Amino acid sequence: MNATVASTRRVARVLRGMPTSDGAGVRLTRVIGTPQLDLLDPFLMLDEFGTDRPEDYIAGFPSHPHRGFETVTYMLDGRMRHKDNHGNEGVLVPGSVQWMTAGRGIVHSEMPEQEEGRMRGFQLWINLPAKDKMSAPRYQEYAPERIPSVEPTTGVRAKVIAGRVGEVQGPIEQPATDPTYLDLSIDAGARFVQALPPAHSAFLYVYEGALRVGAGAQAATVNAQELAVLEAGDSVLLEGRDPSSRAILVAGRPLREPVARYGPFVMNTREEIMQAMADYQAGRF
Repeated sequence: MNATVASTRRVARVLRGMPTSDGAGVRLTRVIGTPQLDLLDPFLMLDEFGTDRPEDYIAGFPSHPHRGFETVTYMLDGRMRHKDNHGNEGVLVPGSVQWMTAGRGIVHSEMPEQEEGRMRGFQLWINLPAKDKMSAPRYQEYAPERIPSVEPTTGVRAKVIAGRVGEVQGPIEQPATDPTYLDLSIDAGARFVQALPPAHSAFLYVYEGALRVGAGAQAATVNAQELAVLEAGDSVLLEGRDPSSRAILVAGRPLREPVARYGPFVMNTREEIMQAMADYQAGRF
């Protein structure tokens, strides 16, 4: 067996998300942050939202706080307006990405900028290391035209949000977790190999079609609305199984620190959580 095949990541487990609601009643599917998969260090939560029914999303996410981690919102369809207590405001459109570092504290809202039509996308929560949890809040926000796309091989298209595909580098940078975030479209029979740092946690979430993951007899098929947790290795091999399959491939450096969580606060200790609650109630965010 050659070295490339030996280090190809295999699927450790496959799971489906759980229907839930958040905000003021927005219906979504939670894939990470459930009893099945509480976290995948440094990833704390992954939500997929996608509906044509305005009543499933129209109430939005009114003002709420965050401290100690990052939220990544990637819009596929629809328009969402965000606003925070630091004076930042904007509209996320199809294909745009907002990478928000909550740091020491922010209060923001995310409300639909539409009353009908399809709303679809993902929100991912990524932990911050203890040394960065009380950093100043900041945004990395990119319109669709600023996110590079590449066709690394015939039948494969990749939007590079973070990380690198060949010589193409995504615009998002976060030294603490060194993330990879790719939106992939793979035709039936097309194959794609993506290099990943061997020690990084990684997952693949298929949201349309189906993909074959891995090499040889140990390869596994991952279908739409399934998440594959990937074992360690320096690359992942994907093959399209449907006429057109789409998935997000995400990886990041694990922090290996204690995690204390309470709703929208993610710290390292219970005492820090209590301080976060006190600071928010006192208007110090």
